[in-house]
Amino acid sequence: MITGRIIRGVGGLYFIDTEEGVFKCKARGIFRKKRIIPTVGDYVEITILDKTQRTGFIEKINERKNFLIRPKVANIDICIITFAAKSPSINFDLLDRFLILSEEKNLDVIICINKYDLIEEDIEQYIKRVYSPVYKVIFTDTINNNGIDKLKILIKDKVSVIAGPSGAGKSSIINRIISSETRKTGEISRKIERGKHTTREVELLSAGEKTFIVDSPGFTSVSVEHLNPVELQFFFREFKDFLKKCKFNDCLHLQEPDCSIRNNIGDKISEERYKRYEFLYNELIQKRK
Repeated sequence: MITGRIIRGVGGLYFIDTEEGVFKCKARGIFRKKRIIPTVGDYVEITILDKTQRTGFIEKINERKNFLIRPKVANIDICIITFAAKSPSINFDLLDRFLILSEEKNLDVIICINKYDLIEEDIEQYIKRVYSPVYKVIFTDTINNNGIDKLKILIKDKVSVIAGPSGAGKSSIINRIISSETRKTGEISRKIERGKHTTREVELLSAGEKTFIVDSPGFTSVSVEHLNPVELQFFFREFKDFLKKCKFNDCLHLQEPDCSIRNNIGDKISEERYKRYEFLYNELIQKRK
């Protein structure tokens, strides 16, 4: 058997990227019996059926480090959270919700502010003050190709998914990152599949050797209602160095005395991000009443 990664799945047929090339494989019947569905991004063990035709069978799905539902994909390394600098303006509440979901899935994060040519100075300074000390922040402009090379370096040898609202320019960024040959091949194959009445699923597009980006609009849901209010504190990255330094072990960082989180507001923790935590905590509490 050889190991590979599922880069695409169509109608029960899976395309597996291996060191020996891409193989078209079906999953063994045992997966159906166990109600296990192979997912794009999965690392799998395959048996080669025909090396010339590059066909085989999936024998085993290796353990996943994470799994996203929308888009349905496994083993993602990076979430590129993308917002337009303007048109539409940045919704920072929405940005923080994307960050929380990324932290929950243990993803590395790149905050990408696209349409940098339109950014207003006060917005740029706000982002640099509040988010740059905590996350990788990159400013891009797909019209002039600014920031794209830097983004390519940051996602090298990783599997990335792009998240963000409509109008942020996610598709334009993907088109700048991947090769024109990869995009053209994908478009042709999808036209053929539509002709056969098949449904296109999530796809990992090559953005260089061992580098993939999900051909999908990314997260389409930003609800955090499923979170336990007590767990919310663990998804604010700037809180982590202070969580065990509060006077009380069960501190929720709201009104408790000698709270290390609140003592660092305005220093290591921005007041804006703390207020977002406070707001979301109360929102989650209200949802449970």
